[in-house]
Amino acid sequence: MDTFDRAELGSDWFNTGGPYRLEGGALVFSKAHNHPLWLTRPLPDDVQIDFDVVGHSPEGDLKVEVFGDGKRFEDDESVQRDLQYTASGYVFIYGGWNNRISTLVRQREHAWQYERGVPVRQDVRVIPGQRYHWTITRRGGHLEWSVDGQPFLSWDDPQPLKGEGHDRFAFDGWESEVSFDDLKITPLERR
Repeated sequence: MDTFDRAELGSDWFNTGGPYRLEGGALVFSKAHNHPLWLTRPLPDDVQIDFDVVGHSPEGDLKVEVFGDGKRFEDDESVQRDLQYTASGYVFIYGGWNNRISTLVRQREHAWQYERGVPVRQDVRVIPGQRYHWTITRRGGHLEWSVDGQPFLSWDDPQPLKGEGHDRFAFDGWESEVSFDDLKITPLERR
């Protein structure tokens, strides 16, 4: 559990170069440019992850990475050239691409553009200033994402990312200002 009610991030977090700060009891940042803030503790294979998130700009773009390697980020040259970033885990994006696309992808953020079967929604937008509660669960290869208690996107991965190199969680973003709070990670028993 992390409520971010302190002055410094501390040793539980590894910053790959983003402008992360604690402000008013929340994690706040903008212009992260795919430089995730990685939780240094490993995730269990079957897990429920809960947190609150607020987007502060009309561009939306709320994003986390789950089951990544705990160190990957986009290098500055790739950011400047606006190349397509390949993450190390699953990326959950709400209101990406100027608040038009929400998706759940395995590693390649732009997979929704060229791969069939990638979960995508175009019917929702991030409302600036509104607090959303996200719940992400994984049991085996089944990923489930709900927003404010309502099913949002899900995906069954026949070869789930897990184990060393795929056992970390990160907050991330591109340009938009975002704040996260009340992170809770709960191990789940296998059914």
